[in-house]
Amino acid sequence: MHDNAVILRADGIAKHFGRVVALRGANYELRAGEVHAIVGDNGAGKSTLIKVLSGVYRPDGGTIEIEGREVTIDSPHTARTLGIETVYQDLALADQLDATSNLFLGREAFMPPPLGWLGFLDRKQMRRETEEAIKRLKVGIPSVQQPVNNFSGGQRQAIAVARAIAWGRRIVILDEPTAALGVRESQMVLAMIKEIREQGLSVIMISHNLPEVFLVADRITVLRLGNTITTLETKDSTVEAVVGIMTGALAA
Repeated sequence: MHDNAVILRADGIAKHFGRVVALRGANYELRAGEVHAIVGDNGAGKSTLIKVLSGVYRPDGGTIEIEGREVTIDSPHTARTLGIETVYQDLALADQLDATSNLFLGREAFMPPPLGWLGFLDRKQMRRETEEAIKRLKVGIPSVQQPVNNFSGGQRQAIAVARAIAWGRRIVILDEPTAALGVRESQMVLAMIKEIREQGLSVIMISHNLPEVFLVADRITVLRLGNTITTLETKDSTVEAVVGIMTGALAA
């Protein structure tokens, strides 16, 4: 499933907002080709950590390495150049645009010169690549030429995930990927996560739904009050044990 090579390592990540300390030296390690969940109660620092890794926040302390090389992720653009793509809860889709336009938003493909010099888009190429990206996820949508506001929640999530894996060379970060979805669509999204792993990408997943985490994650890192408490192999743990560690009822 994965070769255990560490693709991302974050050591001693600290972040504060005035007097509020969101991260107190958190550590995190992501292996190549794994789904690695980050869990914790509200205020544990999960969202802050992924925003540091995705370039939204600059940390106040600590180091980040990509494939053994220390990097500075000072913006979302820098994260993307490093091969890190993030899908947030709001999906950041342009509702009135079709799936193809959303997939290539800000990264449009142009026709060969001289037409490309004049700003003509290669719509056939973009549509073909969008259809291929959706097909790789094994998700059905009505048409890549329909506005995404006509799609169901699960189909919209599929478009956002397809965009992430189309451009993410190394890592896809998913923030609460099944939030506000029904059971059937949640199962579809979980199947997509497994498919991303099968394609060789590494996945960082934040979720409050521990049963879903146990269905797809290879490892689980527990945060509490801005600290990394432990990292567990999913196959060697239980939902009850993780809840106990999250709340402090059980020692890590």
